[in-house]
Amino acid sequence: MVKDLIHALNGVLLGKSETVELLVMALLADGHVLVEDVPGTGKTTLSKALAAAIGADFARIQFTPDLLPADVTGGAVFKANTGEFEIRKGPVFTQVLLADEINRASPRTQSALLEAMEERQVSLEGERFKLPELFMVLATENPVEFHGVFPLPEAQMDRFMVRISVGYPTAETELEILRAHRSSRPIDALKAVTTPEEILKARATVRDIHIDESLERYVISLVQATRNDGSVRLAASPRAGMNLVRMAQACAYVNGRDFVNPDDIQRVFFPVMEHRVFAKDSGDPDASKKILQGILKQVNIPK
Repeated sequence: MVKDLIHALNGVLLGKSETVELLVMALLADGHVLVEDVPGTGKTTLSKALAAAIGADFARIQFTPDLLPADVTGGAVFKANTGEFEIRKGPVFTQVLLADEINRASPRTQSALLEAMEERQVSLEGERFKLPELFMVLATENPVEFHGVFPLPEAQMDRFMVRISVGYPTAETELEILRAHRSSRPIDALKAVTTPEEILKARATVRDIHIDESLERYVISLVQATRNDGSVRLAASPRAGMNLVRMAQACAYVNGRDFVNPDDIQRVFFPVMEHRVFAKDSGDPDASKKILQGILKQVNIPK
């Protein structure tokens, strides 16, 4: 099932197998994904393709400065024929939600997703409504724009299991893309290769993937190291450690193993941690990455 899913997504997003695998790992680890990249690299296409490939319900919200929280969650609507209010659920009530250009909306509207992402429920008019068991937020943002955008608060960044980037294609891959889109779009021919029910079963298996106590302590050492580094303004939270373990388990599963090894942890370390650790030197865009590279080298790997 996993190989079929990865193959299907690779057929839509050409030349980006690492990005596709990280996305599938996050899906299996029951996490949300922040896709950060410049326009036109396939962020939205990747999100649509994932929903289509797993046969999931899909909704897209185009975030804009005038978007209101109720446009995301829904709310009470007055019915003239009955003279009463009734709850109308918003687009967040779906299985795969694309929050497109999430940083264009105000912090107030962005925060409408916090409860949904963490507790898998939405509070409307004093009532709590459960979201589908399979619920995943894929949010996109453009990191190079500064006008008309609102940076995501650290609390919201922490709710994304991973941050991934698509990046520009190579010359040969770009030629393939041009030819593939000459007469049609590959995503239009994409068929479901699995079901939401199979994904939920796979998630249960991923949670049971064995991780040795020495590797658990390795994860804790990595997280603690961010808190002991004097160049860090905001260190990794306990949620970061939990997400690192879950992504490592998903990494092992994707590679056909029922146990986690150190390579799994190191492979997912940067996607899980980089958007959670903030350096004091805000003038260097790569400061956080450099700090994490140093930590990865300094912390001893279990033998």
